[in-house]
Amino acid sequence: MPSHLSADHPAAQPPGRGSVDALITQTRRLKGEVDAVRRDAQGDGTDLHGRWQRALCDLALHQLNDVGAHLTELRDGPPAVETAPVSPAPRGDALLSRVGSAEWNLLTDEADWSAELYQILGRDPAAPPLTLDELPSLVLEEDRPTLTAMVTDCLVDARPIDGEFRIVRPHGEVRTVHMMGEPVLDSDGGTAAMWAVLRDVSELRRSQRTVRATRDSLQRHRHLAQTEHRLTAELQEAVLPPRRGSLRLPHQGRPCLDIAAHHLPAGASSPIGGTWYDALELSDGETLLSVGDLTGQGPAVASTMAMMLGALRGMAMAGTQPAQLMSWLNQLLDSGVQPALAGAVCCRYRPQTRTLVWAQAGHPAPLLFREGTGRRLSAPGGVLLGATSGAVYGQAEETLEEGDLLLLYTDGLVPRGWESPRCPSETESGGRPADATPLLDLAPRFHAAPTARDCVRIVVEEFGTGDREDDACVLVARVTP
Repeated sequence: MPSHLSADHPAAQPPGRGSVDALITQTRRLKGEVDAVRRDAQGDGTDLHGRWQRALCDLALHQLNDVGAHLTELRDGPPAVETAPVSPAPRGDALLSRVGSAEWNLLTDEADWSAELYQILGRDPAAPPLTLDELPSLVLEEDRPTLTAMVTDCLVDARPIDGEFRIVRPHGEVRTVHMMGEPVLDSDGGTAAMWAVLRDVSELRRSQRTVRATRDSLQRHRHLAQTEHRLTAELQEAVLPPRRGSLRLPHQGRPCLDIAAHHLPAGASSPIGGTWYDALELSDGETLLSVGDLTGQGPAVASTMAMMLGALRGMAMAGTQPAQLMSWLNQLLDSGVQPALAGAVCCRYRPQTRTLVWAQAGHPAPLLFREGTGRRLSAPGGVLLGATSGAVYGQAEETLEEGDLLLLYTDGLVPRGWESPRCPSETESGGRPADATPLLDLAPRFHAAPTARDCVRIVVEEFGTGDREDDACVLVARVTP
């Protein structure tokens, strides 16, 4: 091919071989590191973030392949003149086969193509190169105006060429070609020829489209998750009662309950679940205390939780005792359209006798603190709500004393693997269940706390920090004069 001469661009001196070798080595090392990152990001294809990472790595590898091939060509110099026909390279050949060059002489109407350009365009190397008038025959019809405009601007206005168009190879394969070039000027400053470098960028553009698609999908997924998180939080906030101070009964001279509660949300990256707490003064003068946790997360779970809490309040107001109430809640969940499971504790406190009547459904039993020590109440039988039809639930009674503190909580209150310097080991604690140990060891602090709200504050200070996996609820009720 004739050398590319331009009147206003002096020839540049080639760089030293050693410096180019150093760049090639750095490029290869970087390719290996990017490929390692890509392998680490492998998955089953369902994780949007993982797909986005792999697509970015693929794009980076394509570009590094291009850089490596260009540097190799720069180091080795112009290719030798081909003396024998070269067969078209199959897909997947070295990247060098995806970069070709051409020069079209406007005075003689002759064209000179490199062997690589024949491979890019899928042309027989024995065939003559196409002229500028014939070149559009390879281009998709909708892209022909783009090629015509680029060539016209170059030949008429002496503007550089920099654009893309799609070609159709002989067997119908569509490839994307990037073309860069400029006019070759004669001694009088007129355009004598057009020189161009054509590069097959099909894989690169495919990787870029994959990156854009996965990024857009990831953004939509995040927006949907944020919307669901906000709606769930708003629904939960609307349903759960606010924190309470003392709950005074209408009859003077009877012990009352000082009640406080708190909802601890999951971390910002975790969806909100269906936990609840409730404290309600009933029409017969008794008090309803309840906590529960519905399996799953999101708006549908929060909606089911709201339905269950409404049913629980209505049945309690009608005088239903805890065991029967659990049976009906189980039937309610079991007959629902969407299968669901829930753990719950339901208590009725009778102020006249300081009696706590309660039932549980596959849920941690309440903790009772008295005179600076704590213990778990012996739980009556009961399976998770919604686990089986016709389940029967037991009922237990506990007589409380003035100053006693009752703590109801959901499973997620104490994070898995929780360790606190204040809490002794399980063996030192007398073999108590590990999930209740940190709470039971707060007994001395609860004993010194003046109000139920102060006790809740102690629990939040101990377990409310960090990015928890599940949301949780805690309810504290202290028997006061």
